[in-house]
Amino acid sequence: MYTASDLRKGLKIEVDGVPYEVVEFNFVKPGKGQAMYKCRLKNLITRTTIDRTFREVDKIDKPNLEERVVQYSYFDGHHYVFTDPRTYEEVPLDEETLGTARYFLSEDVEVRLLLHNGRVIALEFVKPFVEKQVVETEPGVRGDTATNVMKPARIDGGYELKVPLFIDQGDWIKIDTRTGEYVERVSRG
Repeated sequence: MYTASDLRKGLKIEVDGVPYEVVEFNFVKPGKGQAMYKCRLKNLITRTTIDRTFREVDKIDKPNLEERVVQYSYFDGHHYVFTDPRTYEEVPLDEETLGTARYFLSEDVEVRLLLHNGRVIALEFVKPFVEKQVVETEPGVRGDTATNVMKPARIDGGYELKVPLFIDQGDWIKIDTRTGEYVERVSRG
């Protein structure tokens, strides 16, 4: 159990059974009355933010959060199955839980799962960059040398992103898994 004086940026708390992270924090001491703690909280499940004010005497719950590092194993047709390398326990996740992260999975890639009361609420790659092959893109137009001109491309798995004109079908590219954006071309061979 936390008190309002424990609040700080980055602290994870639970309000009405929902886990939140404090993203902004201001201490307000009016001329009369109690001090207040004005916070902006990010819902760790829906990713939405709310504003909430706490009084000095308020008690705030600690969320039941657990972090686990697991490795991607296989897709069984319905679920993406991850394995805990220490216990060999399998963790199946559906497409909705994974979101666009499913496009960046490859065998044995490590991800960090955030669980709230045993339910996966967030997933992030241990290494934030992955290398994927471009399977479909239009050829670049010769002579079009304007800076930052991008074209659509599709990687294996079906994910679409914007890449520079010099990227061709068959090229390998580095993608930032946090944003889903192109970083650079990589050489394989």
